[in-house]
Amino acid sequence: MSENQPLCALVFLSSLFCSACSQGTRFVHSAALDADGRYNIKWGFDESTITFEVEVETRGYIGFGLSPTGAMSSSDIVIGGVLSGSPYLLDYYTDSNRKVHKDALQSYQLLYGRENDTHTVLAFSRNLQTCDDNDKVITGSTVRVIWAFHAEDVGVSGPVYHGMNRGRKSLRLLNPGTSSSIPAGTAFFDLQNEEVPVPHKDTTYWCQIFKFPELKKKHHIIRIEPMIQKGHENLVHHILLYQCDSNLNKSEIDRGHECYHPNMPDSFFTCETVLFAWAIGGEGFTYPPHVGMSIGTSIDPVYVQMEIHFDNPSLQRGIVDSSGLRLYYSPSLRRYDAGVIETGVWVSLYHMLPPGMQDYITEGHCTQECLQESLDSEMPSGIHVFAVLLHAHLAGRAIRARHFRQQVELQPLASDDQFDFNFQEFQPLSQERIILPGDSLITECRYNTKGRMNMTWHTSETHAEKTAVTWHGGLSTRDEMCLSYLLYYPRVNLARCESLPEITGQLKFIGVKEIQEPVTTWPFVIKSPKKYSNLLFTEAMDKYKWTRKRGKAFNDIVRKLPINVRCSKIGQDEWSIQGVIISPPELKSEQTSAAVVACRNVSEIQCGRSLAPLLTACLLLILQTCLHL
Repeated sequence: MSENQPLCALVFLSSLFCSACSQGTRFVHSAALDADGRYNIKWGFDESTITFEVEVETRGYIGFGLSPTGAMSSSDIVIGGVLSGSPYLLDYYTDSNRKVHKDALQSYQLLYGRENDTHTVLAFSRNLQTCDDNDKVITGSTVRVIWAFHAEDVGVSGPVYHGMNRGRKSLRLLNPGTSSSIPAGTAFFDLQNEEVPVPHKDTTYWCQIFKFPELKKKHHIIRIEPMIQKGHENLVHHILLYQCDSNLNKSEIDRGHECYHPNMPDSFFTCETVLFAWAIGGEGFTYPPHVGMSIGTSIDPVYVQMEIHFDNPSLQRGIVDSSGLRLYYSPSLRRYDAGVIETGVWVSLYHMLPPGMQDYITEGHCTQECLQESLDSEMPSGIHVFAVLLHAHLAGRAIRARHFRQQVELQPLASDDQFDFNFQEFQPLSQERIILPGDSLITECRYNTKGRMNMTWHTSETHAEKTAVTWHGGLSTRDEMCLSYLLYYPRVNLARCESLPEITGQLKFIGVKEIQEPVTTWPFVIKSPKKYSNLLFTEAMDKYKWTRKRGKAFNDIVRKLPINVRCSKIGQDEWSIQGVIISPPELKSEQTSAAVVACRNVSEIQCGRSLAPLLTACLLLILQTCLHL
């Protein structure tokens, strides 16, 4: 017997073991990666491993990859197929020039493969952390999946170029969202635009007021999903639903108007409280079985305003849109009423990002003072957060909703280290989190403004900037935001818990000494020094000669500046802490994830776990052989 025969036997047993396990794999998640349904995946995972099944309309090769940007360069790829009845799978990676290389460490394991006259199916698995520099670590953050296929199998010289049979889709593989299943026959109503003409300009916010159905008793909304007009998937960037004053005139119903416009009807300004938020890439949200959004009682929404953000950077003309939301509701009440709290940076021009920054950090505080006052009054035992939507624009790279208790950091409520502007939706928490009176939250956003020549502004998408003075700024996805929307229960009278750094220290950084008073325009005007005289403060910020070093110093200063607290109730009322200026809290070191372990140790543990059953099987086989000798 040669030295290699025992090893071959072990490999053979290993393949049998994996194959047997694979037949019982439960693929609980699925997604169509292309709009025509030609490329579909299913997947399932545990604490250390993820398993995929890919079904593609081809009899040639299939490509599947994980990309840092959604492009081909620096990606982790597998290519496989079925050739002459035998399945194959190889682990590849691409360099920064998009050249494909075979990976020396084959981290993906083929489980099975088959094909018929039209389709090929492959199943494969890998560890979430392979400790291979050419592989991407799979976490709960957004993953940009890239895909491709070809009519021919991989030949001796490697895979043939796939041509137009390729694409990308962002997914959360380890946090894929809520199930869309609801009881058959569940009633629903639609809030839908009716052929709204979309202006031929970069950004438009369209607002329309609707009335909820008149119900004789309390009901619960149990699911909300977008209805995006076919072909407008890239036009409709987000949809927000606000609760309005219940005493609106009926003449306001179904009335639409461009939001934030000087001629916008006064009634639109009564719509202050966010009820639901959906953003591009999301697929809707189903409430947990014990929670629903209450409608039909005296304190529930009667009138709502739907705000749709149209993103039209190519300035197309003649577009007419009929997108909206579908809301499913039931008379079978859940135990709790849901609420939404907006946390993060109070949206204002007072928060800005310098140009040319590789890594700029913004922090929006939901202060312990706000949570102490509001929850002590409303719910001393605390509220339960069950889902979070993290929201930023094009410069956003990573967002965390951080949670502190007695100044000590707990695990984040939610985080996304690979934030994708085109994929934003509510993330259900694997375990509900209790927020207690006196806790505090920080929405932390990381931005990249390289390539931008001017300041990036945090401008208002919400109703925060209603003022009688002249508005000189614009609203655009090229501007920025830093927000996290918390879905929670039971509902309390708290709508927004945010902060904003004081402007004085920011102006002092660039050398501003005095502003013109009284303030009659917005943004206000600088008086001195002479180089900034008669400039809007936004123009002065742009005139300042920013460098990366100065931007870093500015960031360090802004994060230590006093903050203006926002702590507002549902409607237009406020908690007493609103508008108070406080110092940002001194918090203890960040929570270190238990998953951060040296790769060598992880590999040893995983290797030991995966080989144990195989070694046991081998020992039993040897023992049986010996007994029969």
